[in-house]
Amino acid sequence: MSNEIKYIALNKDQIRIMESQNCSAENWADVTVAENFNAANVVNSTFLGKVQIGSVDGKVPGAHGLAKPCGIYNSAISNCTIGNGTRIANIGVHLANYNIGNNVAIGNIGTMHTNPGATFGNGVEIDVVNEAGGREVMIFDELNVQMAYIMCLHRYRPEVVKNLKSMVSDYTESKRSDRGTVGDGSIIYSVSDIIDINIGSYATISGAASLYNGTILSEQDAPSLIGSEVIARNFIVGESSQITSGAILAHTFVGQGVQIGKQYSAENCLFFANCEAFHGEGCSAFCGPYSVTHHKSTLLIAAMFSFYNAGSGSNQSNHMYKLGPVHEGKVLRGTKTGSFSYMMWPCRVGPFSVVLGKHTGTFDTSDYPFSHLDARHDGKCAMVPGLHLTTVGTVRDGAKWPTRDRRKGSVKRDIISFDVFSPYTVGKMIKASSNLKTLMQETDKSIDEVSVGGAIVKRLILRTGQKFYRSGIHMYLLEKVIDKVEAAIDNGIALKDALKNSDNAVFSDEWVDIGGQMMPQQRLTDLHSAIEKGSAKTVNCFAGLTQKIADSYYDDEWVWAKNAYKTVFDVDLDTVTKSDIAEIAKTYLAVKSKFLKLVVIDAEKEFAELSHCGFGQDGSPEDAPKDLEGVRGTYEGNKFVKDMKADIAALQTRIEGFEQKLAKV
Repeated sequence: MSNEIKYIALNKDQIRIMESQNCSAENWADVTVAENFNAANVVNSTFLGKVQIGSVDGKVPGAHGLAKPCGIYNSAISNCTIGNGTRIANIGVHLANYNIGNNVAIGNIGTMHTNPGATFGNGVEIDVVNEAGGREVMIFDELNVQMAYIMCLHRYRPEVVKNLKSMVSDYTESKRSDRGTVGDGSIIYSVSDIIDINIGSYATISGAASLYNGTILSEQDAPSLIGSEVIARNFIVGESSQITSGAILAHTFVGQGVQIGKQYSAENCLFFANCEAFHGEGCSAFCGPYSVTHHKSTLLIAAMFSFYNAGSGSNQSNHMYKLGPVHEGKVLRGTKTGSFSYMMWPCRVGPFSVVLGKHTGTFDTSDYPFSHLDARHDGKCAMVPGLHLTTVGTVRDGAKWPTRDRRKGSVKRDIISFDVFSPYTVGKMIKASSNLKTLMQETDKSIDEVSVGGAIVKRLILRTGQKFYRSGIHMYLLEKVIDKVEAAIDNGIALKDALKNSDNAVFSDEWVDIGGQMMPQQRLTDLHSAIEKGSAKTVNCFAGLTQKIADSYYDDEWVWAKNAYKTVFDVDLDTVTKSDIAEIAKTYLAVKSKFLKLVVIDAEKEFAELSHCGFGQDGSPEDAPKDLEGVRGTYEGNKFVKDMKADIAALQTRIEGFEQKLAKV
């Protein structure tokens, strides 16, 4: 880094050479250089205030990878420290108040300047989820989704929110400086204005229009990119992220591994790990991990999303033309919205649901995961509970998210629980199944449909919904028992100890999803208390507490599953025998095999006769399946189908092996 360089005064020959090359200084005594400084590589430049310059020999990679000679050319530089092996060229107005690292290339810049007391986007308040305010989140360059979630949504714990904001204020003060920084290896060129911007190592800023008051985090193994025509003001961008092709950001936080581009416009938005946003618009949107919107006509407004996929033209309304834009939406993890779907806030959508049509009535289906929500002709929501439990899309989502983590940095700030089936979702399934059973028993057979949280469910579907949920509940609980016993056997743990709870486990009947991190309700309560009492006083303390909760996930999950097993099957796992476990294995094999086969059947629909429509254009009817095969392959050759069938075979092999190991215990 440049602060490790020993800077010394210029000698007379060096000053003479630079003056002969049309260079000048307010006071040459204020310009100091590295011991091996080559004055021949400083041309047509002006130095104002105190300027420190490292070695300017050699070449440095610049725009499009083209290496150019190090040095300072056609520039006005004021109060800067410059590292070794750096090239600065063609600064139109000035480069002022920056500490610049080693091997940096800066060229064709209008103005690059840091104002006194700059905070580089830290401490900016964003009006998220509620466009009218009241749920503001203070952003800073180490913000994670868990802190943002609690600060935004837990206003019923005012002391918690107050203390979190105090932490951020303290952190912001620690970042306040009269000088900006440019990290080692960064490339910055063809930008009109860079004002109050901190730039991490190995970042690339290429052709951006203007950047004001922000931080661009970047590392050698996790470089960030700000591309052409980008306009950003009051922002943070995390490592491994790319903001490109005319994106416009205002009061926006961009986490790690995020991609935003193709003229996407975001105002007062949060985008956490691995989000993607192209073409459309976001306003006061809280986009938790893996939220994706790709279409020009799509608007995300005044709502919380996570693991979300927005169809073309997805839209929402956050006011009813009364008190203004005060209404909010909560779209829980894994939800998809179909093309031109519309929801009028306030609404809550249950996890892993699919939303179709124009919903002009509000509803709350948050306790009914995997549901199908379609708008009727009158705008009311028609729900089929649990329909998407065994669909291809749900299974693919669960498999793809962990493999699509673009975060490559030394720290992954957002804590993410990827499990599709968990105490959070399965707990909702248990509650939903019970509610549907009660409704079925209490609803007169002469009634065709009932209201569930504002959604309409046909009475005849109440039994079907229970069936969907029951299969998922059983599969999850049986699998947890097999996983636990199998691990115990493999590790030489006695069978009587295999199903014991960890001393560190915390049990809560209710689980919550805190911005992508699932935890028992009691863990959240304890976290609240730690913040209120001052046990967590810094942002690092908060991160440590949430990580400790994450480390306990599987212990907490097991104690929940064990209690749920007793509720669902009326069996105490502390008293099961070896023969009981053998029966559990057989039941699990049957239930999981049926689940996987239903997924395979759902995949087969993609190759059914109706899917031939549009194929074999201008040919005979016999040409359609051949054309389909040429474009999409065959059902038997499809990778997903082959993987599912392989999973069925592997499951059979696993349980057979499990039974053999169990017999030897």
